[in-house]
Amino acid sequence: MTMDIQSLLPEGILEINCAVTVTDADCKIIYMNGRARETFASHGDLIGRNLMDCHNQRSIGIIRHLLATGGRNCYTIEKGGVHKLIFQSAWRKPDGSVGGLVEISIVTPDDMPHYVR
Repeated sequence: MTMDIQSLLPEGILEINCAVTVTDADCKIIYMNGRARETFASHGDLIGRNLMDCHNQRSIGIIRHLLATGGRNCYTIEKGGVHKLIFQSAWRKPDGSVGGLVEISIVTPDDMPHYVR
């Protein structure tokens, strides 16, 4: 079953200045916003493809753990001189079961400040 993510949210909210990718519980990609599609354009249309097909064994283990526990994972990367914050989390269906994963990738400046409050 394909879920219409956009119908659940206010119009345009997912067209923010970061990449948003959503999968179902079987790791099938069911949604990518415009920024995510731009980021992965060289791989073609990824909607309907399995997330596991484009990850190494370590990452697959993390994905399985997130789905099994309903957890989240957050880290930073640098790729091609661009710094990004990656936030991955399980999302839940109205009945409380894990429906899949969402990943939000945010480009951050090299000199991003950090505050302790």
